[in-house]
Amino acid sequence: MTKSILKLPVKNFAAAAALLVCSCSAPKDIAYFQDAPALQNMALQAEQQFKLRPEDKINIVVNSSNPMLERQFTLTAPTSSGGILGAETKPVTTAGAGSSQQMPAYTVDEQGTIDFPVLGKIRVAGMTRTEVANYIKERLVARELVTDPIVTVEYVNLSVNVLGEVNKPGNVAITKDHFTILDALARAGDLTIDGKRTNVMVNRQADGANQVYYIDLTNMQTMLLSPAYYLQQNDIVYVMPNEKKKRQSTPTQNAFQSPTLWISILSLAATLTAIFIK
Repeated sequence: MTKSILKLPVKNFAAAAALLVCSCSAPKDIAYFQDAPALQNMALQAEQQFKLRPEDKINIVVNSSNPMLERQFTLTAPTSSGGILGAETKPVTTAGAGSSQQMPAYTVDEQGTIDFPVLGKIRVAGMTRTEVANYIKERLVARELVTDPIVTVEYVNLSVNVLGEVNKPGNVAITKDHFTILDALARAGDLTIDGKRTNVMVNRQADGANQVYYIDLTNMQTMLLSPAYYLQQNDIVYVMPNEKKKRQSTPTQNAFQSPTLWISILSLAATLTAIFIK
């Protein structure tokens, strides 16, 4: 009878140890898009393109069958004697090339305009690059300056900032019209294992107001429908640390909450109990 009573704590210790080990298994909030299988044929929100703001930079090229007409509307790199009105040359990194080239760029001023050759001041704030291209084309044709223009507008140096628990935090260049939070996180090297996937913050300044959104990467439905799924230039994406990472910032508390510590204590207690049984 005495031996059976003494054996009881050993079983309790074993059960507690097993429970602790199970609690250390992979949590449910690690995997992305856990509801994806149920979202087949789900209706999506319309793709959102970037709209120009003051201080944005764009490159505009006008192509025509008449080379002489074409040259008067296309900026060239400034000479050593001076710059070009309404434009500046910025070093732009070509995606994937790992090198930079000089590209003349128009800067949208505080009034939301650019100074375009011959046409003068053009208001472009609030327009997409496609809308700017179409507008310039229509103006050139209406004024009979060019009969067959092909106008190309490219964004220059648009970016977002990705901070927190990602593998490569920093400034992320925008390379396409429809740029999502997944594009930004992928370019930042994905989240670390300590990143909180259920509460990724997107901070946005638009229309004179600060806006904050939270995205749950484990829930595809809410992510795809979030106003912050499509990012805008200068957005800040912040991946918060999970509870484990937070505990690591306080060494004393972390030591007492470490599974390894408690398993060691339980193992020692079980060993001592076995000795007393003998």
